[in-house]
Amino acid sequence: MRYTRLGKTNERVPLIGFGTWRLGGGWWSEDRSQDERAIEAIVLAVKKGCWLIDTAEAYGGGHTEELVGSALRRLRSEGDYEVFVATKVAPEHLHYDDVIRSCEASLKRLGLKQVDLYQVHWPNERIDIAETMSAFERLIEEGKTRYIGVSNFSAKQVEEAQSSLRKYELVSDQVSYSFFDRKPEAELLPYCRKNNLTLIAYSPLGRGVVNSSSDKRLTKIDELAAKYNKTRAQILLNWLVSRGGVVAIPKAADPKHIEENAVAADFEMAEEEYTLISRL
Repeated sequence: MRYTRLGKTNERVPLIGFGTWRLGGGWWSEDRSQDERAIEAIVLAVKKGCWLIDTAEAYGGGHTEELVGSALRRLRSEGDYEVFVATKVAPEHLHYDDVIRSCEASLKRLGLKQVDLYQVHWPNERIDIAETMSAFERLIEEGKTRYIGVSNFSAKQVEEAQSSLRKYELVSDQVSYSFFDRKPEAELLPYCRKNNLTLIAYSPLGRGVVNSSSDKRLTKIDELAAKYNKTRAQILLNWLVSRGGVVAIPKAADPKHIEENAVAADFEMAEEEYTLISRL
């Protein structure tokens, strides 16, 4: 597994982590029917090197964080595994006191005293971002999070959030970014590169669109997959994290897909092939 630096920090994170959306339920809706499979998936991802685990209080109404907590306990019982845990506060909880309560509740569900990265899940224009960021700075000073991030923020919103911070700096913005969703390339990705922010790409395989048979652009991707003896998903993940300053967090429950994703950054294509994919 290859690594990159998180924002301006000296913290290294794997280029390919693990997302947990839809493990344990949907948005504020719990589903316990596949709990053991979800825990096994998280454990396998960490063991295979995808040890940046991203979750959120809204996933499964908090149950997804409980599953991550169960996976962490299992990993501790089996060995000394490196894990970087990121979670997010929901947009309806961005008032100062609500942020503090949400973080403390997340830590309890995760079974942790400190989360590595705490993120604003979505911007909420009805709540002053300065109030939210003030709470985040308190969380750092109390040792409840190590780093501050945002999610689904535009470049302008990231700048507003950063200008609201008095002592600390944002390290990341998590957004939808993939071969199939190139919107961040217009403004956000250049902004992140200029300001040394890590772009964390969720849905990096287009929410299953990668398996589409109707997208003619994928014919060329399949040619590259055959040349390098890789899967279509591995080629596209490799291209994504080669963009510079980008970390991908694909979600998978199938052990085969987790293992495929884990080694997707471990090879290099020719420079002109990366350019070709970008132009498709």
